[in-house]
Amino acid sequence: MSMPSDSHFEVIVIGAGVAGIYQIKRLADLGVHATVLEAAPDLGGTWYNNRYPGARFDSESYTYGYSFSKEVLEEWHWLEKYSPQPENLKYLNFVAEKFDLRRHMQFNCRVEAAHFDEANVQWRLTVSDGRRLSCRFLIMAVGLLSMPTLPRLEGMARFKGRSFHTFDWPHEPVDLRGKRVAVIGTGATGIQVIGEIQDKVGDLTIFQRRPNWSAPLNNSRISPEDMAAIRARYDEIFATCARTPGGFEHEPDRRGFNEVSREERLALWDQLYDEPGFGIWLRNFREIFTDEDANQEISDYIADRIRRRVKDPAVAEKLIPRDHGFGVQRVPLETNYFEAYNRDNVHLVDLGETPLVRVTETGLETTERAFDFDVIVYATGFDAITGAYDRIDIRGVGGEELRDAWRDNPSTYLGIFIHGFPNLLMPNGPQSGSASTNYPRGIEVGVDWCTAFLEHMWANGLIRAEASKEAEAEWTAHVRMMYARMLMRKAKSWFTGYNSNVAGHEEGTIRYFVYNGGMPKYVTTINACAANGYEGVTLEGPTLGAPPGAGGEARLTG
Repeated sequence: MSMPSDSHFEVIVIGAGVAGIYQIKRLADLGVHATVLEAAPDLGGTWYNNRYPGARFDSESYTYGYSFSKEVLEEWHWLEKYSPQPENLKYLNFVAEKFDLRRHMQFNCRVEAAHFDEANVQWRLTVSDGRRLSCRFLIMAVGLLSMPTLPRLEGMARFKGRSFHTFDWPHEPVDLRGKRVAVIGTGATGIQVIGEIQDKVGDLTIFQRRPNWSAPLNNSRISPEDMAAIRARYDEIFATCARTPGGFEHEPDRRGFNEVSREERLALWDQLYDEPGFGIWLRNFREIFTDEDANQEISDYIADRIRRRVKDPAVAEKLIPRDHGFGVQRVPLETNYFEAYNRDNVHLVDLGETPLVRVTETGLETTERAFDFDVIVYATGFDAITGAYDRIDIRGVGGEELRDAWRDNPSTYLGIFIHGFPNLLMPNGPQSGSASTNYPRGIEVGVDWCTAFLEHMWANGLIRAEASKEAEAEWTAHVRMMYARMLMRKAKSWFTGYNSNVAGHEEGTIRYFVYNGGMPKYVTTINACAANGYEGVTLEGPTLGAPPGAGGEARLTG
C-alpha cells in the first residue's frame, strides 16, 4: 500500500492489534487526523503473528470479541467456544473492513524512536522506512506479549534443520509428519503446541525447565442455534464481564472457603474441572488467591487430577509444579496435553536434572546426552508488557529514556500516563486493569477512557497533559500494595516480570506489571479521576500555563 504524504498527525497510534484497531475506530468516528503505525505486514497483532498449531482463545470467544458495535455482534458467528487463530484473524479483518479502518493504517512501519519536542509540544517519531513523523498525542497500543524471547544457548545459529520461536511460526504450512521435533518450554504456548502436534509428528521431545499448572479447555463447536442464543444475551454477557474481577463470565464463589465442608469443595472442583474454560480458576473460592492453606488444598486436588491422567507416575510427578500454587498466575488451558505423555513417541526431558548445554548442527545437547532433531520449536515466552516499549527509543522531557526510567520497575499513573512523558497515553499500559483482564474487555475500557480524555483536551483548547510525579508515585505504591495481598507475588510469572531469557529479569526481583484490584475497582478509580477534572494530571493550554482548576493531586486508598 502507498504511504500517506502527511508527516504530521494529531494522534499517532502504535500497533494495529486488538487495542489499536479499536482506538483508531474511535478516533476515525471523531474525525481526528490520526494514523496507526504497525511493524507487521498487516493488522491483527497477536493473532497475526502467532500461527503455531494450537493457538486459540482461552477466553470464551463471545466474551473476547468487541462489544462496541451491535452490527458486528449480530453479523459475526463464532464457530468454536474457544476460537482458533485463523478465525480470530479473520474476525479482526472483518471488523477493520466493515468500518474501513485500513485507510488509517500504515504497515511495515516499525517505530524506531519517539522523542518529545518540549518547545513545540509534539512527539517526533522515526520510522523504519526512514520517514520522520510527528504528532501532538502518541498512543501506545503495542500489546502485552509482542516481544518474543529466545533462550540464551550456545550455538543456536548452527542448527541445520528448521527452528523458530512460536511467535515467528512460518505463515506457510509446516509439514511435521514423520519429523523429529523438539519443543523447548512448557508455558501456555508450549502446552498448546504440544497438545496439538503430539499425534502429528514422528517423535516429540519436550524440554521442560519448570512445570506449569494447567486445566482442561473442554472446547466445543458453536451451532447456529447456540449462536442465536448467545446473541440474545450479549447485554447480559458483557454486564457479567464488567462486574467480575477478571472480565470473564466466570464469577468467583462468594462463600468463604471454610464455610463449606471439604466434601462440598471437592464436589465443586470435580464439576469445575470438567466444565469449559477458566471455571476451575475463576469460579473458585477467593481464598485460593490469598490464603496459603486454601491454595495448598486446591493445588493438591489439581495435582491428583494430573496423576490420574498421566500413566507413568514418575512423569506425572515431573509435571506437577513445586514452586508455586495453582492459580497464583494465569492458568494455561489445554487439550490432550497430559495425555500426550502417555504416547510412545513423546518424551520428557527435565532440564532441572539435565540442563541444556548447547544447540548443535543436528539438534540439542544436555549435560547427559545429545539429541538429533529435524525441527526445534522455541516456546520460550516473551519480554512481557514493557518489552515492546523497551524496543523503541522513547525519550521524554529533558531526553529521559523510558527504558532507563523503567529499568527496575515500571512506574505509571493509572497505567495510562507516565510522568516526564507528556501527551503519551497507554490504554493497555503496565499497571493498568487492561493488563490483567480478559483483554478486549480491558482495552475497550482503556480506549474509551483515553478517547474521552482527548475529547476533553480538544474541547478545552488544551495541548499538553502530564501526570504529576506525586500522583504517579502514589499509584505505583498502590499497585505494589495490591501485590502484597496476593499469593501471585511468589510466582515466577510474566505478571511479576520473571523471564530467565531476559537479562535482568531473572529470579530475585518482582516487577509490578499489573493491577491486581480487579476491573470493577480499576474502572471506578479511573472514572473518579475523570470526574474530578483529571486529578493527578497537569493540563496546559497554548500558553503552556495550566488553566484554573485543571488537574490536581490523586488520592488513592487501599
